[in-house]
Amino acid sequence: MLRHALTTAGLLALLTVPTLAADTYTIDKQHTEAAFQVRHMLTKVRGTFRDVTGTIAWDKADPTRSRVEFHLKTASVDTGVAPRDADLRSEHFFWADKYPDITFVSTKIVPKGNNQFEVTGNLTIRDVTKQITLPVAYLGEQKDPYGTMKAAFETGITIIRQDYGLVWNMALEAGGVLVGDEVAITVNVEAAKNVAPTATN
Repeated sequence: MLRHALTTAGLLALLTVPTLAADTYTIDKQHTEAAFQVRHMLTKVRGTFRDVTGTIAWDKADPTRSRVEFHLKTASVDTGVAPRDADLRSEHFFWADKYPDITFVSTKIVPKGNNQFEVTGNLTIRDVTKQITLPVAYLGEQKDPYGTMKAAFETGITIIRQDYGLVWNMALEAGGVLVGDEVAITVNVEAAKNVAPTATN
């Protein structure tokens, strides 16, 4: 009987403890950069995706309850060379008409100390989904000059493009191939905290 009473009391205590909902931050695409780098013959080509959207449900009290969703529009790829960008948008590479988005959706977040996290989730390119783990640094937050609270994060990873169906290549006469298999990706995020509507009675 005493054990049952203690169990009931414990459940009631849990129910009365307030739960803090995660704050929602929306990607500020004007101040967010999603960049990549890949070898072309002997040198490297760098580019970015200009159209970046997404949300971060950021629970500072318990980061393991946070969630990230990220979208890159493949048609927005930009390397600074128009013919090359057109090729990247073609079926040789991203095939933007058929696969308009690259997405990342988190499934687990593990704090590693000192504002460092391991964020595991599903990366989808050309309808191929692979689980990856990103090392993410939380850089802090502060208000911008217009009074909007901004949070900043950064991450980077190297993927094998062939794992995602990006298999086009050409052999070189002296050996090797035209385009490297490894793609280094870096993402620097600035996100704006959403203001919840004022409750009314």
